[in-house]
Amino acid sequence: MFHIKPILLVFVMLFSILIYAKPPDLMLLGTYHNQDVKNWVMSEKLDGVRGYWDGKQLFTRHNKILKPPLYFIRNFPPFAIDGELFSQRNEFEQISSIVRSQKDKGWEKLKLYVFDVPNAKGNLFDRLAMLEHYLAQHPSEYIEIIEQIPINSYDQIQRFLNRIEQKKGEGIVLRNPNAPYENKRSNQILKLKTELDEECEVIAHHQGKGKFSGKLGAITCKNHRGQFRIGSGFKLADRENPPAIGSIITYKYRGLTKKGLPRFATYWRIKRVE
Repeated sequence: MFHIKPILLVFVMLFSILIYAKPPDLMLLGTYHNQDVKNWVMSEKLDGVRGYWDGKQLFTRHNKILKPPLYFIRNFPPFAIDGELFSQRNEFEQISSIVRSQKDKGWEKLKLYVFDVPNAKGNLFDRLAMLEHYLAQHPSEYIEIIEQIPINSYDQIQRFLNRIEQKKGEGIVLRNPNAPYENKRSNQILKLKTELDEECEVIAHHQGKGKFSGKLGAITCKNHRGQFRIGSGFKLADRENPPAIGSIITYKYRGLTKKGLPRFATYWRIKRVE
């Protein structure tokens, strides 16, 4: 009979655990398109890095394990919490650099701003209350629960959005507090933010790869902000017949980087000749 040595068996078991020890798929935002949000709640959409704590480890949205210093996670709960690693508005690049670095430097500037306790029972407020109770017994300066504001009217939503964007915030989140935590993109939690648009001149084409092999992958544009690349927003027809070099296009974007370039620029359309 074939026998596996005990030490080899332990290795196999540990290897299997490592393969399968990952958090569930996260609850992802849908987009608000005038849906009925009566009796929902709203909060600011923080422009940081997604942080999912499974009770033992901290993960990004794409299940990459982060390595925060021990002081940061010392009083984190033994149950899952989901939130955003964040410091302050308009510092996404610095936040991203801190959490993806292999060094401990900078974590003291961050907190995990929590918007859900995935495995707790009850509605959103019940779930967050579980974390609130835990923190009362085990305080952590690196965990903060995001305030959820009851929605009374559409005008209230617009006023809140305007106030957040005036403060250079990214936008807001609208959520059904009676919906459970869903491990997928959900229509029970919606993002709302104002899109900006500008024009630029196409100065270069870049070939696509993979499914876009032989077609347009991206373009380089220039305008008063400088030169930058746009690789998303194109329909298949646009990739097969891209806007000509020298043409003027309109793109949408979500604010500016620290270098003053459009952030999350996406192609919209060729400028119409008047």
